[in-house]
Amino acid sequence: MAGRVLGGRYTVQDKIGIGGMATVYRGLDNVLGRTVAIKTMLPQYAADPSFAARFKQEAQAAAALQSPYIVGVYDWGKDEDTYYIIMEYLRGTDLKSGIRKHGALDCKKVAQIGSQICQALAVAHRHDIIHRDIKPQNIMVQPDGNIKVMDFGIARAKNSHLTADNSVLGTAHYVSPEQTQGKELGPTSDLYSLGIVMYEAATGKVPFDGDDAIAVALKQVNEIPVPPSQVNPNVDATLESIILKCMQKDPAARFQTADELRHALTDYLAGRVVNIGEATTMLSASPTQQMSSGTQAMPRVTSPISARSATTAKSAAKEAEEASKKRKKKIAIAIACAVVAVVAAVAIAMNVLGSGSSTQTVPNLLGLTKDDAITTINNTNFFEQGTVKEEYSSTVDSGKVIDQDPDSGKTATKGTQINLVISKGAEPAADVTVPDLSNMTPSEAEAALTKVGLKGQAGDSVFSDSVDNGHVASQTPASGSTAKTGDTVTYQLSKGTESVDVPDVVGQSESSAVSALKNAGFTVAYADSQYSDSYSSGTVMKQSPSSGSQAKGATITITISKGSKPAYSPTTSASTSSASTPSATTSASTSAATSTGDGQ
Repeated sequence: MAGRVLGGRYTVQDKIGIGGMATVYRGLDNVLGRTVAIKTMLPQYAADPSFAARFKQEAQAAAALQSPYIVGVYDWGKDEDTYYIIMEYLRGTDLKSGIRKHGALDCKKVAQIGSQICQALAVAHRHDIIHRDIKPQNIMVQPDGNIKVMDFGIARAKNSHLTADNSVLGTAHYVSPEQTQGKELGPTSDLYSLGIVMYEAATGKVPFDGDDAIAVALKQVNEIPVPPSQVNPNVDATLESIILKCMQKDPAARFQTADELRHALTDYLAGRVVNIGEATTMLSASPTQQMSSGTQAMPRVTSPISARSATTAKSAAKEAEEASKKRKKKIAIAIACAVVAVVAAVAIAMNVLGSGSSTQTVPNLLGLTKDDAITTINNTNFFEQGTVKEEYSSTVDSGKVIDQDPDSGKTATKGTQINLVISKGAEPAADVTVPDLSNMTPSEAEAALTKVGLKGQAGDSVFSDSVDNGHVASQTPASGSTAKTGDTVTYQLSKGTESVDVPDVVGQSESSAVSALKNAGFTVAYADSQYSDSYSSGTVMKQSPSSGSQAKGATITITISKGSKPAYSPTTSASTSSASTPSATTSASTSAATSTGDGQ
């Protein structure tokens, strides 16, 4: 897939994640020159019209959700047999990784994150879209501390019928009781999941855990969560009450809207009194709730117990005292019957999932070194090491696991092979030839650089006699040189020809005048020297042009004085006249001699 261009516009680069339906790659939008995330449907689902319809629905639904706390969706399409969604590329780390690395968060930070998630959910719920998979893995914490809710991969509009049997989807540790039961979901289901996310952020642990998804699902329905303050004493009473109200088993006892929960968190952050109500003062057991059977992601089972509201332990004790023996007997019989039903349902589910074989939850190996991951697999004495391959990754350090198959949290039978993908670090940048940007406009230069994977940056403008104003006059590195993909080429735009004031050199000596003109950037030419009564010999008596601004390098013509013209001298005339007399005499004599000779 790497290197493929989708829709004639989006270049696929390295893989950054994989989910149940799709793989996510880092990519480049070749038109806008920006990094994007490219989500492509797995090949085994692309040929299924129902999955293709869900994929399209996801893109259209998510694109309609405009919020600073929701990952942006830019585009979607189909290229040959590949369905893809173009999304905002996020930098940062997911909340799950943050909790694993740093442990429990400060109560105020938990409330801030919860409030931002509420704002994202409020937007989705107003569009009648239930996320259905709120978990810390889908909450990206950005470098500025704000969050973005990701992955509407199993989100479904209330009136959608694309999931034919209303299958239970999502991650067992975070799903609501009604989602586990396969019941109709509403906004309060997302709020239940958010309550668990805040519980984990505040304590560093999920409230319900087990050996497999079935065990966890049963606890979601049946068990009362340990109050967060008993796990982490630093959790204050108000935040604890907010979290426990979100986690009420009965949807009607929770906050009813994301905005209602956000207001409670905002009041808490501002130090105002938060009115939680009596519903969350205690969570305890109540008579049996029934769960239907047969789901896709986890089996639906029959639950022996569900939540009921009780105000205090004292009132519960009083009820017990007042209950008749007959009533106790009926409850005991009901519970016994329910337990039998649960055991039977679990047995059936295990038979479906593992054909009666022993199963375990796949361990999470992401982020481990190759050696640690292999050691972990071998130490299970249950799973086996599968293939190990390497891929480039811009987000995971070299030598660490970036992907595994099967994914962590899934149940698998003994002997299942776990395949690993190890990071080779960031992909080395490719060599490219720097294009010639001479005489290009800034937009033309940027397009030429983007085409070969380089970035452009305008430097200081320069004067140029040969390049028009506003066009590229020079660049660094030079055209034809080799650079790495992603490098920056700095180009200087022309300011046109530089103009310089012509210095006045009339009256200066020849050497001083020539030096002044050349220092100003001009070329010097000479006119014929002339006599001058005003300027001494060897000084400049004229220059052209004489003033104003001229283009740097222009020619300035100067005229050098020969001094005053010499005056007329009589002595010199007489001598000259006298000197010519012999010639006259000689001519006369010659003439006479000639005559005499002729006469003889």
